[in-house]
Amino acid sequence: MMTLHPKIIDLTLDRVWRLLGALDHPERALPPVIHIAGTNGKGSTQAMIRAGLEAAGKRVHAYTSPHLARFAERIRLAGQIIEEPELARVLDECKAANGGAPITYFEITTVAALLAFARTPADHTLLEVGLGGRLDATNVVERPALTVITPVSVDHQQYLGETLPEIAGEKAGIIKRAVPCVVGPQQDAALEVIEARAEKLGAPLLVHGQHWHVGEERGRMIYQDENGLLDLPLPSLIGAHQVQNAGTALAALRHLGADAAACEAAVLRAEWPARLQRLKSGPLVDLAERAELWLDGGHNPAAGQALAEALARLPARPTHLICGMLNTKDIGGYLRPLARSAEGLWSVSIPGEAATLSAAETAAAARAAGFAQVVEARDLATAIDGITAAQPLARILICGSLYLAGTVLRDNG
Repeated sequence: MMTLHPKIIDLTLDRVWRLLGALDHPERALPPVIHIAGTNGKGSTQAMIRAGLEAAGKRVHAYTSPHLARFAERIRLAGQIIEEPELARVLDECKAANGGAPITYFEITTVAALLAFARTPADHTLLEVGLGGRLDATNVVERPALTVITPVSVDHQQYLGETLPEIAGEKAGIIKRAVPCVVGPQQDAALEVIEARAEKLGAPLLVHGQHWHVGEERGRMIYQDENGLLDLPLPSLIGAHQVQNAGTALAALRHLGADAAACEAAVLRAEWPARLQRLKSGPLVDLAERAELWLDGGHNPAAGQALAEALARLPARPTHLICGMLNTKDIGGYLRPLARSAEGLWSVSIPGEAATLSAAETAAAARAAGFAQVVEARDLATAIDGITAAQPLARILICGSLYLAGTVLRDNG
């Protein structure tokens, strides 16, 4: 599949439109679409919207990327991960319709998801942008029911632009004429771009801090908009940033007419692996013995800051990071906020990833970021053994990449 086009990422919609045309335009036959873009929090926000809609008895399609343990995770048909035979059928159909023309892996698999969604009855379709927004393969629905933009920060500069306004412009490319858009917390420079795009297209905005507010008060989550106040438990997903993501999800759900019970289910029932996830069982947990084992797939500076804030709120315990990252990421920007969150960092390379930083490169970056104790490790098991030998009751956090997180989830069963 990866040999279909010389570039893994090539942002343009021409190839997608051609294939959709050959398949009689499945994107025109989708259940009402909620299209989600942003730098951080897209997946968590989508998971909470899905949990709320499903609690209200709705059948929900969902498309997300990347996958962690297996590709089929990307496509949920009416609430269930797509079965492998059905996945193979739609991929084969797309490949045949494409006729050998150049197309990227993400493009053809996105079209396959749209084809599956169009053929399966449901009440809603949740589409998560893969990269950017304006030229992303998901940006082919002429009139979604709602668009959502989660916090925008600097990431993927080689594709989206060097500055925050440039990147925000790409994300704002999902805004459609006269279609409402929920906007999560933003820096001013990003919000200005989003607001200008919405004004040009006559798209009503529901903006954090203007049209809705969310925060934590006395161990509860308080959400308020023009329809009133919700006093809810804190989200099941851990971290102050998840309160903000929950607010974005609630703004979307309230716009769609969800009641208070659905909103509570959104924050309590959402599951999103590798987002500050405590691993409870499996071979790696057995190896860690009495130590806590956690997993997080965040990989940019904003994710590093959010992770540091979340770690600070956990009960005190000696904390060690096991970190592996890709060479396309701002590793210094990611690690600097975390330098005070851990006693040490063990660096690893990511198995099977050509773009991985070596353990030595990650170790050097960790030292430069301010980590006092840095150790290069051959693999995850070696790092876990080394940490627990010195501190049997440590908190161990494996972090730095969704690809590393996927390896962990596969190895840990």
